[in-house]
Amino acid sequence: MYRETLEKANALISDGDDFISGLSNLSALLKESFNFWWVGFYIVRDSKSSHGKSLFLGPFQGPVACQRIEYGKGVCGSAWKKNTLINVPNVHDFPGHIACSSFSNSEIVVPISTNGEVQVLLDIDSKNYAEFDEVDEKHLVDLAQIISHKLLK
Repeated sequence: MYRETLEKANALISDGDDFISGLSNLSALLKESFNFWWVGFYIVRDSKSSHGKSLFLGPFQGPVACQRIEYGKGVCGSAWKKNTLINVPNVHDFPGHIACSSFSNSEIVVPISTNGEVQVLLDIDSKNYAEFDEVDEKHLVDLAQIISHKLLK
């Protein structure tokens, strides 16, 4: 299933495509392909926070979501701070988890970087516990690389 989805992702976006349009189509593609509870992107932008930047809600598919997340806070902020994928089988056990929806029980967050600096995070939530495994991790990292090379140039 991921092979086909990654092929579609490559076809949906090309070098120089509009950043927001590309992320919008990719969030729809993932939601449609896997029927995840919530799929979306958070974008690193300047803010008046103590860190000087925050994560702001970008294109997504699913119920309403948190609009801004601080550096190091929750799963997304932690993945941003560590610049590493975080796969949480039970979000209720994650210290400092930000509950945007009470229906979310597991979450995977993949940082998307250029030159080692996180620009965007792919965030996927599931109603199921332990929804995501090593296969998801590998292919979502592959998708992050496609996004980095095609939309973040």
